[in-house]
Amino acid sequence: MIHVCSLAALHPTVAATGASHILSVMANVDQVQRPASVLEVNHLRISMDDITEHMDGFVAPNETHVADLLHFVRGWDRAAPLVVHCYAGISRSTASAFAAACALNPHRDELTIARQIRDASPSAYPNRLIVTLADRALGRDGRMLRALEAIGPGNLGVEGQPFRIDLE
Repeated sequence: MIHVCSLAALHPTVAATGASHILSVMANVDQVQRPASVLEVNHLRISMDDITEHMDGFVAPNETHVADLLHFVRGWDRAAPLVVHCYAGISRSTASAFAAACALNPHRDELTIARQIRDASPSAYPNRLIVTLADRALGRDGRMLRALEAIGPGNLGVEGQPFRIDLE
């Protein structure tokens, strides 16, 4: 199972879930202090800003970020949960968790996964660029983007509440 949270909720979420793997997707990712219970090899840090188009002075999500994310989640043995977080737990983390769930369930309907995210988190607002890149990398032919459109934007918030995505 995948748990999604903000940076502020990272340590309590890892402790509460017994997670063995962490995916950090945020700017200034070096500030993330890995919980001692998670091995360094099981923590992937991807530095990116929460933007949906290229802007000077910022790092937009790109194909390499998504490829690294997909490689990491495919290497996760699922014996214990994975925690995906960004700064607020609203956009980059929810998009990355959506990509992970689609990658790990290639035959599962994208809209079902997106609706599970929306039901679990009214504030989830998956980063459209990450979803676009993941859709392309996974050969989902635009279905991830259509699912994103179907659930609509999340409720405005400063920080999302932790939630989980079941993989089955």
